Amino acid sequence: MINTDNRAIGIFDSGFGGLTVLKEIEKKLSNENIIYFGDTARLPYGSKSKETIIKYSKEIYNFLKKKNVKLIVIACNTASSFALDTLQSISDIPVIGVIKAGSRCASRESKGNILVIGTKGTIKSEVYKKEIHSISNNINVYQQSCPLFVPLVEEGMLDDKITILSIKKYLDNYIDKIDSILLGCTHYPLLKESIQNTYNKNINIINPAEEVAEEVFNILKQNNQLANNVNRTLEFYVSDDRDKFIEYGSLFLGYKIKNVKEIDIEEYKA
Repeated sequence: MINTDNRAIGIFDSGFGGLTVLKEIEKKLSNENIIYFGDTARLPYGSKSKETIIKYSKEIYNFLKKKNVKLIVIACNTASSFALDTLQSISDIPVIGVIKAGSRCASRESKGNILVIGTKGTIKSEVYKKEIHSISNNINVYQQSCPLFVPLVEEGMLDDKITILSIKKYLDNYIDKIDSILLGCTHYPLLKESIQNTYNKNINIINPAEEVAEEVFNILKQNNQLANNVNRTLEFYVSDDRDKFIEYGSLFLGYKIKNVKEIDIEEYKA
C-alpha cells in the first residue's frame, strides 16, 4: 500500500512573483493542497538587509508551520539567497529555494554560454553565477539586470511595443553569444513567450520554477508523501492589500483567484 499525505505544500514570496512557482507546482502535482503567502506589506525584499530577510522568513516559516504544511518552497530569489540555510537548519520538514534548482537546471541544459537575467539586487549579488560555477566551471555566465521587466509584467504589458523594446535593450548585446537564458526573477516567466518571439534564434529559456516543481515531486515521492486529494484546495494569504493581490494574482495564474485572506504576519515572530 502506498502511503499518502494530504497536508498542504507551503509556498512564500515577497509578493506576486512566486505565483509562477505555484503555477508549475500545481501543473506537476495536481492533487496537492497548496498554501501561498505573499508578504505584500513588506515588499520588495531586494532592498532589505540579509538580517531583515532572515527575520521575515522566520516569521513566514512559523506561520506555515502552524498551518501544518509538509514542505516549504521559498519562491523568492532574495529570500532563497539569504534565508534558505537558516530555515533548513531549524526545520523538521523539507525547505527548498529557487536558486539552487535554477542553477542545477542551467548547468544541465546550457551548452556553455548562459545569460542570467534578474533584478538589480540578484544580479549584483552574483548568486546564480556563483551557484552555477559551484556545479560546473565549464559554463560562461553572463549577467544582465532588467529593472523594467517587473513593472511591465505587473501592468500586464507582456507583449506591448515598449516591452519588446525593453527586451531588445537588455538582451541584444548577448543574444549572439549565448545558448540559454536563465530567468532569475519569478516575474520573468510571463515574458518568456515575448523573449522567444523577439529573437528567431533557437534559444533555451530556463524557468527555475519548472525545476522546483520537479524537486518538490521527487522529495514527496521519496518520502511517500504525495497527496491523493480529488478536490484539492488553494489558500492564499497576504500581509497587505488583498484586492491588489487578487488582481495581480489572477494575471500571474491565468484564472481568477479566490480564498485570499489578509493576516498580520508579525504575530508570528520567533
